[in-house]
Amino acid sequence: MLTSEQARKNQEKYGFNELVEGKKKTPVQIFLEQFKDFLVIILIIAAIASGFLGDIESAVVIFIVITINAILGTVQTLKAEQSLNSLKTLSAPTAKVIRDNNMYEIPSREVTIGDRVILEAGDYVPADGTLIECASLKVDESMLTGESLAAEKSLEEAPAGAPLGDQTNKVFSGSFVTYGRAGYEVTGIGMDTEVGKIATLIHSAQEKRTPLQVNLDDFGKKLSIVILIFCGILMGVSIYKAGHFDKNVFADAFLFAVALAVAAIPEALSSIVTIVLSFGTQKMAKENAIIRKLQAVEGLGSVSIICSDKTGTLTQNKMTVEDYYVDNQRVTVDKIDIKQPDQKFLLHSSMLCNDSTNVGGKEIGDPTETALINLGSNFGYETLELRQKYKRVYEIPFDSDRKLMSTTHDLKEGYAMLTKGAVDVLINRLTKIKINNEVREITSEDLKKIEEMNREFSEDGLRVLAFGYKELTEKKPISVEDEADLTFLGLIAMMDPPRGESKDAVAECIAAGIKPVMITGDHKITAAAIAKRIGILKDKSEAVEGAVIESMSDEELQEFVPKISVYARVSPEHKIRIVRAWQDRGNIVAMTGDGVNDAPALKQADIGVAMGITGTEVSKDAASMILTDDNFATIIKAVKNGRNIYANIKHSIQFLLSGNFGAILAVLAASLASLPVPFAPVHLLFINLLTDSLPAIALGLEPHSNEVMKEKPRPKGESILTGNFLLSIGLEGFVIGLMTMVAFMIGYKTDGALLAQTMAFGTLCMGRLVHGFNCKANKPVIFTKRFFDNWYLIGAFALGLLLIVAVLVISDLHNMFKVQTLNLSQLGIVFGLALLNLPIIQLLKRLRYGSNN
Repeated sequence: MLTSEQARKNQEKYGFNELVEGKKKTPVQIFLEQFKDFLVIILIIAAIASGFLGDIESAVVIFIVITINAILGTVQTLKAEQSLNSLKTLSAPTAKVIRDNNMYEIPSREVTIGDRVILEAGDYVPADGTLIECASLKVDESMLTGESLAAEKSLEEAPAGAPLGDQTNKVFSGSFVTYGRAGYEVTGIGMDTEVGKIATLIHSAQEKRTPLQVNLDDFGKKLSIVILIFCGILMGVSIYKAGHFDKNVFADAFLFAVALAVAAIPEALSSIVTIVLSFGTQKMAKENAIIRKLQAVEGLGSVSIICSDKTGTLTQNKMTVEDYYVDNQRVTVDKIDIKQPDQKFLLHSSMLCNDSTNVGGKEIGDPTETALINLGSNFGYETLELRQKYKRVYEIPFDSDRKLMSTTHDLKEGYAMLTKGAVDVLINRLTKIKINNEVREITSEDLKKIEEMNREFSEDGLRVLAFGYKELTEKKPISVEDEADLTFLGLIAMMDPPRGESKDAVAECIAAGIKPVMITGDHKITAAAIAKRIGILKDKSEAVEGAVIESMSDEELQEFVPKISVYARVSPEHKIRIVRAWQDRGNIVAMTGDGVNDAPALKQADIGVAMGITGTEVSKDAASMILTDDNFATIIKAVKNGRNIYANIKHSIQFLLSGNFGAILAVLAASLASLPVPFAPVHLLFINLLTDSLPAIALGLEPHSNEVMKEKPRPKGESILTGNFLLSIGLEGFVIGLMTMVAFMIGYKTDGALLAQTMAFGTLCMGRLVHGFNCKANKPVIFTKRFFDNWYLIGAFALGLLLIVAVLVISDLHNMFKVQTLNLSQLGIVFGLALLNLPIIQLLKRLRYGSNN
């Protein structure tokens, strides 16, 4: 133990017992980083060019849109920077230390290396250290190990390199003492503790950009290049048509090309994606998945690997009795018959030799003991009533060294000592056995059957308790010496069982081409048993302990991970390496977890999923998504939502680009034919802001389909602009452009340029509104129920139609929108050509993809 002076010197040498926070970016820096996107840079240049051209409206609108997007991105990023703050809250506020041969209660940040700390039930451990005295100490280390049961501690030194959960002679900062007392010497403080190592891992873990973010960047660059090529061609055509080259000709051609670029780039794309993702988060919140980062909605749809914790996610996080072994036979819990004397006696014994309670649904005590009294409640026996009837007279509390607990009760027929404990300990104290309500001497055959059943239970991943008793001739105190010459009563096996829906969710996951992987701090046998029950594990060779990967290089681990479905006794470092190995193989990885030990891997994963009920604040802050029901099945629902949302966003992009391409083709055709420009700048602004945005948003809100779960996850590097996608955009844009030019030519031959522009403008606007229904799916939807299943799209179509008709019909708007009055015949031509887009494009879809029926 230290003196006060030694403690002061150690504090100077080692610093305070607190976590150190790394340098963070300021909100202004984060805001400015939102403008680094290539498409945003092009838009800024286009907006400036529009301003110089005198098109102030376009410039203002573009700047408003990109500023709103930057603000949204900044808010999302700032929300995510909470992990270390939550880690700090895990520190115990005070600690009891021995200094100068006296006990002092001091702030935990003042605990230093060499301090002797006293722990009692209810204390948080303030720093890492090695036990020097221990009295039946049990510590809840679930936030570090993921193991649901409290760890039993002893002074026995753990083997070198033992997993954290097996280091029984050590305690770790942030864990909680549930039973007993102890004293320990501090060996690690602040960033040198296990929690500190996790804080370091959180800093080093790289938050992954979702496939949508990567795709939109790639898409923006490619789109800009394509548009610049088109504009360059048009600029060259304009100069060629002029017949000579000078400054004025070049300036006119250049400004015309820039104006067209402004019209061609879908300025509202980022906003539309944000709106669609926001609606997706609302839908998912109703299904118990809270999204912290918008892009995670879509990222879930790309997931090909789901690394899941076991306890509470795949299981119920509630120890439950599964089997009895009584009267020399195994009895499943649903076959227990309390009319049988021995089964009834075993049930009563498990409730009486027990310190837990369940009052009004509030469980207090060790999970294995609460499982026993809950079983009694299922059979109509209330714990307090039973203990009142058969009062406890004496007791020997559970001790982690002898692994037994004994209590004496007045059972009306006489006094008896009831004993429960580990099978390997209690079996050596048996001399008799009770079978079919009769007691006889125990035989070697009986003992062999008990050992075989214990082994069978253990291989099934069950936790086993043995029960015995001894009749007493009088009421007298008992001691450990009395725990001998016992009569064997039976075994009770229990486990944290899988959730009812886990098996179906895992099956759906596999059918969707997603590999589920269990990563847990629990024991290998227990983890493998659960994994086998729910379909994650096919063969025992697919389950390993974390120590196996300790000496592997990153390259070796990449080759190893596809063969493994269950990792047990893992450390935070193991988890993050497993996630990285899958990512390095080109997979999009989702990782679930609830403990502090999960936080680095949650941050490293492409999609981190934290538990809302059992999860620590640290894990929630590091995650992209929080499950309010801690249920694996909810992740699969989220994956389905993500896939649907990505498909819908792709339909929105297809709608925008094919419409814009149609407009570009119309301008290019007119330019090549030496005809007037088909559209005035205000026409392009009207189309971009009103008749484009609403249908694009509506397409992003298309009803979800279960069909997406029959597809395999899309490849990580797959761009939005696939060959098929570009072909669809090209064909559909060509049809829209063709109908527009037909209208233009009819108007031009009838009454010159203004009528031609009016008819082209009306046809393009209405044609794009109609085209929204073409973009609902790859296959044709005409003449199917799906054609009318999106009320948002019908509403967007109706509103857009109302606006364009108003512009064409109301004479007061004609000057503002550079149009002239159309007669009924001309209006009919505009409507007819616009509607013709629907059957032509639907026919093309049928020829390419077949029927939707």
